[in-house]
Amino acid sequence: MTDNTDGHIAFFGHNAGDAAVRRRADAFLKSGYEVTGFMPHRGPVLASPWPVIDLGETRDNDYLHRIRSIFSGARLAMAHSDILRDASLIYARNLDMLATAAHVKRRLGLNAALVYECLDIHHKLTGHSAIAKILRRIERRLLQQSALVVISSPRFEAEHFAVHHPGQYRSFLIENRLVADEGLPERPQPSAPSDGPLRIGWFGNLRCRRSLDLLLDLAKRFPDDVLIYLRGYPALGVFPDFEGEIAPYPNVTYGGRYQAPDDLELIYRAVDVVWAGDWYEAGANSVWLLPNRVYEGGYFTTPALAPSGTETAAWLTRNNAGLLVDDPVEQTLPDLVDRLIKDRNMVHEQQIKLLDCPRSTFVQDANIIPRMVAIAQMKTP
Repeated sequence: MTDNTDGHIAFFGHNAGDAAVRRRADAFLKSGYEVTGFMPHRGPVLASPWPVIDLGETRDNDYLHRIRSIFSGARLAMAHSDILRDASLIYARNLDMLATAAHVKRRLGLNAALVYECLDIHHKLTGHSAIAKILRRIERRLLQQSALVVISSPRFEAEHFAVHHPGQYRSFLIENRLVADEGLPERPQPSAPSDGPLRIGWFGNLRCRRSLDLLLDLAKRFPDDVLIYLRGYPALGVFPDFEGEIAPYPNVTYGGRYQAPDDLELIYRAVDVVWAGDWYEAGANSVWLLPNRVYEGGYFTTPALAPSGTETAAWLTRNNAGLLVDDPVEQTLPDLVDRLIKDRNMVHEQQIKLLDCPRSTFVQDANIIPRMVAIAQMKTP
């Protein structure tokens, strides 16, 4: 663990119960920093291994409420000015929390560097609509108040920040790799080719209508030769009756939510390949992002399937870490799955390639958080 004598991070996260938020806080802790969360919650309030100042409740896709919560959340945060004045870094995840943190920093006259973590480019920020232009102007003003923007994919900078905000920011890449000090088990050896059904997993934030339709189509086409295994958080705005939709398919199983990293070995070793496609925000964020699944699956030698033309596909190609699905996906994915069913050595060969990848391909450098903090603190706007 790194010894940080001046390392208290005030973390403004969009949801105290979100797995990715908790993972980032855990990475701060394991790098030797003290963390205080200033966060709203969605659904039940979950216990955290670090103190959290509750900024109220927000709801998925309720954007008007989230705009109002910028100011209500700032008022709640400022009631804890003693904690905020003790912080050496203010870290804000997502644009609305950046707005909240910037408002708090300005009102209290805080000197700590402000860091913006952008792990998705929301569709409302893209395109040429009046709303998109207004939101990008707001984003630019907030970037000018930030010391650093942390991105999880290089395409976020190439396709968004460099295009719309040139010269207005500094960036730092932290991919969605596994945290080094998470007590990870040893990487598993590839299993012998199986004669049983091909097991396809889809894990994490289950929010893509087209992905579910593709997987259910596979279940229908190959009732005896394919098993679909789903784990994670189905977005209610996309799937109001998720379990009802999959109920007619005996070869589709939803195992509920899971804890990362504790459950990762269990869920990835239960499948042969993992689906890593996404069209939730087609043409923009979905093309640019790098999902957790490619790092988690790669570590546990589970190859990914992803649509061609995406940053995910480019990453898989660079690291020899999975199989690509060309357009039209509705036709080529069943064709690929049929080949995998008939030639199980294809999966085995991909597993061997994954095991040959350096551990650092999938696991975060233990010093990356201190490096990010040091760069952010070089200049405080």
